[in-house]
Amino acid sequence: MDDYFRRFEDRTPPPPLPYSPWRESLWQFLATLTVVVGGWYLWWRWTHSLNPDAMWFAVPMVLAETLAFFGLLLFIYNLWQDQPVRIPDPPATVGETAGQGAVVEDPGRPIAVDLFFATYNEDPELVRLGIIDAKAIRYPHPIDIRIHVCDDGRRHAMREVCAQEGVNYLTRPTNEGFKAGNLRHAMEQTSGDFLVILDADTRPFPTILEHTLGHFRDPRMAWVQTPQWFYDLPEGERLQDRLGRRLGSVARRVGRGLERLVGEIRLGQDPFVNDPQMFYDVILRRRNRANAAFCCGAASIHRREAVMEAALRSFGDSVERRVIAAEERITLTTRERQVDPDLMSAIRTEAVVQEVLTPYRFHVSEDIYTSIVLHSDRERGWKSVLHPTIESRMLSPQDLLSWTIQRFKYAGGSLDILFNDNPLFRRGLTLPQRLMYGATFWSYLAPLWNVIFLSAPIVYLATGIAPVSAYTLPFFAHSIPFLILLELAMMVGTWGIPGYAGKTNYLAFFPVGLRALATVLRGRKISFPVTPKNRQAGRHLRLVLPQIAVVVLTVGAALWALAALGLGGTGHTLPGVITNALWGLNNCLAMAGMIGAALWQPQDNLDEGASTA
Repeated sequence: MDDYFRRFEDRTPPPPLPYSPWRESLWQFLATLTVVVGGWYLWWRWTHSLNPDAMWFAVPMVLAETLAFFGLLLFIYNLWQDQPVRIPDPPATVGETAGQGAVVEDPGRPIAVDLFFATYNEDPELVRLGIIDAKAIRYPHPIDIRIHVCDDGRRHAMREVCAQEGVNYLTRPTNEGFKAGNLRHAMEQTSGDFLVILDADTRPFPTILEHTLGHFRDPRMAWVQTPQWFYDLPEGERLQDRLGRRLGSVARRVGRGLERLVGEIRLGQDPFVNDPQMFYDVILRRRNRANAAFCCGAASIHRREAVMEAALRSFGDSVERRVIAAEERITLTTRERQVDPDLMSAIRTEAVVQEVLTPYRFHVSEDIYTSIVLHSDRERGWKSVLHPTIESRMLSPQDLLSWTIQRFKYAGGSLDILFNDNPLFRRGLTLPQRLMYGATFWSYLAPLWNVIFLSAPIVYLATGIAPVSAYTLPFFAHSIPFLILLELAMMVGTWGIPGYAGKTNYLAFFPVGLRALATVLRGRKISFPVTPKNRQAGRHLRLVLPQIAVVVLTVGAALWALAALGLGGTGHTLPGVITNALWGLNNCLAMAGMIGAALWQPQDNLDEGASTA
C-alpha cells in the first residue's frame, strides 16, 4: 500500500465557516446590484453592441454571455441565504427518532447503526485503517454499532482483514449495479435503523454519530450529508525553496525577498484543486434552506426506512408503467377494449419479476439520483441536511489521470440524469428544489459557452474581428462596473474561502465536460470506474493537450496582434488588443494550473531526485 498519507495523520480539519448576518446582508445587497447591472449590461449587448459585420461571431459571443449570466442567477439563488451552525443533541433511543404517534416496536431500545465500507479493488490495508477508526466511534448513550465491509472484489485478503478486526464481511456473486448494487445487497443482509455510507478510503471520526444522529429527531429527516475532507492535499513548496533547489542560493534570496513583499507563495499546493470546502461549506450548506442538499455518497448517514420506502414506491411505479405499456400493446394489436383479467394478472406478475428493487438507483451517480427520488416524495415529505462539521477524512486524487476519471464520472452521471430523467420536470419537487438541482446540472453545461470565452480573444487577436461594434467608452462603461460588482459580490458571498483557483479550474475543465456531454448525447453509458487510491505513475500531458492548445494559440495570436498594430492595415485597435490580451492572459493562467497539475510530482519524488543528483 502506498502510505504517503501517513505524514499527514496529525492534520485536523478546518471548522465550518461561521454564520454572519451582517456579511449575509452585504452579500445580498451586492448580489442584487450585480444582477441589476448585469441585466443592464446584457440588454445593452443585445441591442446596441453587436458587430453587424461579424454576426457569426457577435451572436455566439453574446449568447454565451447570456447563458453564463443565467448560471450566475442560479448560483446567486443557491448562495442567497445561510443558516447558523447548529449541532443537535444526540437521541438516546430509537423512539426519539420516530416522531410522536409513530408505532415503533420497543421504542426504548438503543439505536442500531450499520456502517458500510463499500470496496472493490482498493488495498485491504487501506480499508483496515477505516475499520480501526470506525471501531473508535463513541456515543453518549448505549448504541448498537455494526461494521460491515461490502467487498465487490470477493477477495480472500479482504476477508482476512475483516476476521482480524472482528467486523462483518459481505460479498455477492455478481457486481450487478456496481456500488449501488453492493449497497442494496448489504441492506438485504442487515437491519440497522440507520446506515452510514463509507468509501474504502473513508476514515470516520469518533464523533460522526454523536454529532449527526440528532438531526434524525425530525422523523422526516431521510439523510444527513457530512462535508468530505481530503487530509492528504499536497502542501506545495515555498517559492524560495524551489528557487534555491533549482537555481542556487542567490535565487533563494530573491524568492525570500519576493515573499516578504507579497506574502508566502507555494508552488504545487493542491494542484488539482481538490479542496471541497467551497462546495460543502458554501454551496451545499446553503441548500439546506430549500431542503435540497443532495447526498454525495461517502460520509453520509441514511434512515433505512426512508431509503426502503422510496425504493418500494419507485418499484411500484415502475411495475405499473410496465403493465400499462403491455396493456396498450395488446389492445392495439387485438383491437379489444379490455384485456382478459387472467392475462392482466400474468402480465403484472411478469412485470414484478422483471423489475428490480433498487434502494440506491443503479446509476453512476446513485447518490444524487436517490436524493432526487426521496426529495420528490411529497406524501412523506422527506428532508435532508448538510451537517456543518467535518466528521471523516479521506484521500484525494494524487494525479491528473485519477482526477480526470473522477470528474468525468461526476459530469457524465449528472448529465445523464439531466437528459434521461430530468429532475426539473419531476413531479413532487418544489420550485426551490428544482432551482437548486437546476444549478447543479446547469454548471455541467458550462463547457459549451466556456469554449467560446476561450476562443473569443484568440479570434480577435488573430484577425482583428471583434464580437462588439467597437472597444470604446460605452463598452467599458457597461462591462467594467458589472465585472467589479461580480467580483466583490462573490468575494463577500464566499467569504473565508479563496475562489480564484476554483474559478480557473472550472474554466480549464472544458475538455472533460465536453467529452462527458458528447458521451451522454450519443446515448452511451457512463462507466463505473473506481477512482484510483494510489498515484498513477508518470506525467499526463496527453490529458491537457486542449489546454496547451489554448495557451499556444492565445500567445501566438497576441504576438501577431502586437505586430499588426505596428504594421497597420488590420482591424486591430489598441483598446481591443489590450482588452483581449488581458482576457487571453486570464485564460492562459487558468490553463496553466491544469497543465501544471499534469506535470506535478509528489514532494517525495522531488526529494529523491535531488538526493541522487
